[in-house]
Amino acid sequence: MKNAIIQSIENDYIKKEIPEFSPGDNVRVMVKIVEGTNSRVQSYEGVCIARKNAGVGSSFTVRKISYGEGVERIFPLHSPMIDSIILVRRGKVRRAKLYYLRDLRGKAARIVEKVVRNPADEAAKKVARNAKKAEKNAKKAEKAAKAKPSKTPSDTKE
Repeated sequence: MKNAIIQSIENDYIKKEIPEFSPGDNVRVMVKIVEGTNSRVQSYEGVCIARKNAGVGSSFTVRKISYGEGVERIFPLHSPMIDSIILVRRGKVRRAKLYYLRDLRGKAARIVEKVVRNPADEAAKKVARNAKKAEKNAKKAEKAAKAKPSKTPSDTKE
């Protein structure tokens, strides 16, 4: 456990407006670049392949393909050189570190997009589906009743 004094000093440098992202997500990192006296913002977009959570020392690794070469860059999460982090899309992965992507090429290196569904929409769709099924079954029963009148035992004895 960290000393209370160190903890209080580190809290001053921790950024508050960081979006929630994890390995497998495509992120666009807006990095401040200083060239002489000029300063500009440059974007670096790729797949987050690793994340290290260590308070003010947190970092994440972003991998992208640039002119056919794989390029990885490690960003300190709370660095003043990072202007903003934008979540482009969520990826569906089952690992915390995606270093295996380094060995994959082309389509094999793609990550499937995670589909986030709204539970309320799912429930509404299910209710509509069940109502449609019940209506279909009622029509079938009605059609069967019209087609064949039921024979009772008293009708057959006459």
